[in-house]
Order: sequence, then structure tokens, then C-alpha cells
Amino acid sequence: MPADKTLVDSSISSKNQSGVQSLEIGLSILDVLIDRNEPMMLKDIAEAMQMHPAKSHRYLVSLIRKNYARKLDDGRYGLGDRVNALASLGHTGLNQNNLLARLTQVADEIKDTLNCGVQIAKWFSEGPIIIQSVEPDSPISIITRIGSRMPLTTSATGQLFASYQPDAVIQPLVTAEWHTSNTAADMAEKWQHFTQLQAKIRTQGYATVTGDMLMGINAITIPVILPQLANSATKPSTSSEKTDSEDLPLEYAITIIGTTEQLPMSEQHNVVKQILAIAQRYQIA
Repeated sequence: MPADKTLVDSSISSKNQSGVQSLEIGLSILDVLIDRNEPMMLKDIAEAMQMHPAKSHRYLVSLIRKNYARKLDDGRYGLGDRVNALASLGHTGLNQNNLLARLTQVADEIKDTLNCGVQIAKWFSEGPIIIQSVEPDSPISIITRIGSRMPLTTSATGQLFASYQPDAVIQPLVTAEWHTSNTAADMAEKWQHFTQLQAKIRTQGYATVTGDMLMGINAITIPVILPQLANSATKPSTSSEKTDSEDLPLEYAITIIGTTEQLPMSEQHNVVKQILAIAQRYQIA
């Protein structure tokens, strides 16, 4: 009798612990994206799962349909808005302070104040990627699509990030943008000019471009400074010296984009003051 009862209890326990295997696999793929916390190529996700890419893709399609994942313009896969929503409720360890929501609030207020487009970028190993865009209520809207990688040499976003990263990281990326058709002397001269630009940006604490990417379009980029980093070198400094990457942990930046009428460079100092005042109210500057 006791032996029979043991068999029954074992059977009940087994049934109670059974689950839906496909759901567990899908959540495991989501775990891979969460653990990496940056966009991934399909082949890398499949490798992490030890699964055929075609099978991984089917699970990703389902995650995208439910907004737990998203596919970027460059073909990589990242976390969807539902993950950030869960994070804001404290259900995950991601984004404990709801940073993206705060940054979006800042972007919205800047947009309403200046009537310009605003975009939020995050630094990844290959360069700054746009993770959020806010369009102005204007007939003229200049915005960059989410998932786009910003050039380091011609965009205000790229120039700012390039000024707060070590040369060992930045120089190969910048050189690739300039292409290899230039002579060694030309490349050396270009790099010298670029390092002078970096020093200027670090001194003033923001970056600007005037029609470098689009004729008649200006942009201003400021660094996002979190409270725990307030005393780090990410904070705009009066020194043009560049230190190691550990001292320059710039991860996020906010860029304001507008026409020459919306964002005149003659008023850039006043505009930056307005932007910083808004950002400081949200404790990110």
C-alpha cells in the first residue's frame, strides 16, 4: 500500500510540474536578449540557444508580435516595449529606475519647448544607436529611425560619444568612416583635427553640427548624466584632457534636431541652457 501511494504521489507531482515546452524555449530566447542587453544578430541568438537559426527566428517572430522583442533596421533583434513596461513595474532587474521612461519624458518636454525633433541614443560596441525618437508637432519633421547607427564624424550624436570614449575604441571606427582611400598622411591630419574637435566638445560639454548630415538641418547633443555618475568624467568638464574609458562611462545622449530656423546655431548657448534645465528637473544632467 505505501509503495502504491508513492507511485501515485510521484505521478501527481510530475503532472503538477509539467509545462509548455515551446513557451519555455521562447522565454529562454528572451532571457538571452535580456542578459546581453543589446541588439543581437539572429546567428548569435541561435548560437547562444544551440538552436538552428530558422527555429530561433520562429520564436522571435512570436516575441515580436507580442512586443517583447523587436527587429531593428540593421537586421538585429532587441528588447521590445513590453520588457521596459515590466521593468517599470519592478518585475525584472532591467531599468530599475525606469531610465528610458525618464529620458522619453525629457525628450517630450524638449520637443514641446523647442518644437524640434528629439532622439535618444545609447552607446554600443559598434557606435551610438538610436533607441527612441520623438517627432515635433510641426509640418517639418526631421527624425532618425530607431535602430539606426549614427556616424561618429558627421553627426552631433556620434561626435559627442566619440569624445567620451578611449582612442583605442574610437580611432578604428572613425578611420573606417573615412575609408582607406586616403593616404597615411591624410589620415593622420584628419585624426589630428578630430582630436581637436573632441577636446572642444569635452570642454563645452555638448556637440553641434550645422548641415553636416542634411543641408539646412542643425543638431545639438548633450550627454545624459545619471546621479551616480555626477562626479565622474562624463560630466562636462573644463579640461580637454581625455582619460581612460573607466572614467568616461557615457552610455546615453539626447540629440535635438531642427531646421536652421528652429534651431539657429547663433542661439546654441541659450538652447543648451534650456535643454539642461529640463534635463536637470529629471535628474539626468
